[in-house]
Amino acid sequence: MFLDEELIPLPLQKTLGPFIAARRAPKVARRYAEIGGRSPIYDWTRRQGDAMVQLLDEIAPESAPHKAYIAFRYAEPLATTALQEMRRDGVKRAVAFTQYPQWSCSMTGASLNDMWRMLRGLDMEGEFRWSVIDRWPVHPGFIAAMTDTVRRGLEQFDEQQRADVLIQFSAHSLPLSVIDRGDAYPQKIAASVQAVMEQLYFSHPFILTYQSAVGPVRWQGPNTERVVHELGRQKRRNVLIVPIAFTSDHIETLHEIDIELAETARVAGVNLKRAPALNDSPIFTRALADIVAAHLRSGERHGSQYTLRCPGCTNAECRGLPEQVIF
Repeated sequence: MFLDEELIPLPLQKTLGPFIAARRAPKVARRYAEIGGRSPIYDWTRRQGDAMVQLLDEIAPESAPHKAYIAFRYAEPLATTALQEMRRDGVKRAVAFTQYPQWSCSMTGASLNDMWRMLRGLDMEGEFRWSVIDRWPVHPGFIAAMTDTVRRGLEQFDEQQRADVLIQFSAHSLPLSVIDRGDAYPQKIAASVQAVMEQLYFSHPFILTYQSAVGPVRWQGPNTERVVHELGRQKRRNVLIVPIAFTSDHIETLHEIDIELAETARVAGVNLKRAPALNDSPIFTRALADIVAAHLRSGERHGSQYTLRCPGCTNAECRGLPEQVIF
């Protein structure tokens, strides 16, 4: 991860990246041990994908049967694994469907770039006819699922406390250098937050913060942990954390929020609860199926924003697509 210039641009990347990784590895290993020894992200993604394709077979029989393949960026199953499995299965029509609802060059963009590089490296550019679903921050189904989880989160507070709750949306941060070159991520995150609060009729005060900053570069804020500390200083006693950019539980929710942030809140005198992750929410898996079905019926290769590069982009691979294959 620290060698990936698309995700975390560092000065002297090939030297500094391994140095940071080596220093962080023992701490990260302890964190995984504290949440059961491994991340549940594969299991949740598998369950989400299986539920999605079951629904897709029902609502889009014209393109059935459907199958979901998982391609992670830094751990198995990698893009090469997914592509080879697709070839073995005889797939001809493929949709690259990001599970980051909000676009970022460092997340969705880097993952798609990696997919196309692996496709070329495996000499498989003529194997599949591709299209891309690259962002869905305000899709009605996604917003409905997020609104539902906020409501369930609020129910964790005693009834007499509920009206006093501050809703704190938390998203994964990005290096400021990525934001400064024109990355769309902050706008997409804010759009999701606004849409959820509209569905809640702005019933509670709310704030948007960012977590998971690592390394020596400056990251986007305000920082989630520092904000909770300051809320305690301001005598704000009831706070609901809502992970707005994460669609399943993993180390950022199970450790960074449930353990580390919970301790910060305890010391600060804040009664902190976390809204449940989407995980296998039926509302969410229905949203995934609806997004794919609408995309397939549209006949589009990608949305209108996909080919728009950041004003400061210097990555020649950015926003690429494999050559269209006609079957």
